[in-house]
Amino acid sequence: MKKITLDSHGRLGLPGHAARRIGERPLELTSHSERHLLLVAPGDDGEVILAGTLGEVSVPDLLSFCNMFRRTGLLRFDLAGGAKELFFEAGEVVYASSTFPEEDLGEVLYDLGKVDRESLQRARQFATGSNTVGKILVDKGGVTPKDLWTATRSQVERIVYNLFAFHGGGFSFVSKDLAGEEIVRLPMSTQNLIMEGLRRLDERALFMRRIGSLDAVPVADGEPGKGLSPAESSLFKLVAEGQGTVRELLRRSGAGEFEGLRLLFQLLEKEAVRLEDAPPVQLEGVPGEILAVYNGVLSLLYRRLVRNDPGFDREVAMFLRDLPQPLSYVLRDVTLREDGSVDGGRIMANLAGLEEGDQEKLLAESLGELVFMECAAARRELESAEAAELTHRVQEISRRVKSLVGSKR
Repeated sequence: MKKITLDSHGRLGLPGHAARRIGERPLELTSHSERHLLLVAPGDDGEVILAGTLGEVSVPDLLSFCNMFRRTGLLRFDLAGGAKELFFEAGEVVYASSTFPEEDLGEVLYDLGKVDRESLQRARQFATGSNTVGKILVDKGGVTPKDLWTATRSQVERIVYNLFAFHGGGFSFVSKDLAGEEIVRLPMSTQNLIMEGLRRLDERALFMRRIGSLDAVPVADGEPGKGLSPAESSLFKLVAEGQGTVRELLRRSGAGEFEGLRLLFQLLEKEAVRLEDAPPVQLEGVPGEILAVYNGVLSLLYRRLVRNDPGFDREVAMFLRDLPQPLSYVLRDVTLREDGSVDGGRIMANLAGLEEGDQEKLLAESLGELVFMECAAARRELESAEAAELTHRVQEISRRVKSLVGSKR
């Protein structure tokens, strides 16, 4: 975490991502000691009554607090890679939202096998604030209202359960009436969510120690033996039907990630299935050139910036979290390697199902946004002459990428 110090005039220099979120709103100092400051932007949308960092205070602690004292309002989490909001009414979770791409409602529908990638991408192109992806899919007959309701509940559970894996990040609770919130109120038990979340955290760790990676390839080991349950037999048949990664198998099963991992773990324990490493993805042609060009400049910028700010990875994670669709989907599950470059295979897997020209365009746009953000950080962190030199090199590279994409038109 980057340290901030007061200057001789009592002024603070906030990190870029924090300053952008606050904007020009005035701040009130509501609490302070020799060890902390709590600055709040006042408004009509509730009062911040609790704020801090995860660590000694855990996610179960916070959920239990809201439940025990029957709080109504929003519990917000600012995490590496995304943000989440849990909506409480009289201590019970009634809804949740998230900026993590894998917790998007469309992705939940896809993971449950209710919609294919092409239909989902088409719906996203026409989605607006009021005309949501879910509404479009129901109106077009792609999913049923029951499917949408089931997926919405599954989405909220996924958002909550995935929280339990975080042991760092910020949180705040805003006390407010939810009457004006446009949400689907779901009948859920906070205590049940806590107990199930803790159970899943322990068991998922056990499953993943055996499975290793969602990019591994399950292979059927001969004929299924006796002793398989109906659910295990169904998953075994999917494995036997053809090659695909664990991630793809879970989606095809429609069982959801946790249940799918549990079934796969049991098949591995019964030696009905084995796992093989996925072959490395070698990008060729224009996508390979685009990736090579952008990875070169990303490594260059990262090496220089991380010297000035060892916590620059977090700023990048925050930026990727806040990207709009479809760019956030393109860079879903993408993190920086040690040299600051990105995994092109992961990106192309996210783009699977799109036409070649659209893949190249979105690949270039997404990586271009990341490079632009790092250039802005260079202008902020580095001496003007060095920043100007890096920016000039980036501009040349951007022109080269545009010519690569344009050459296919």
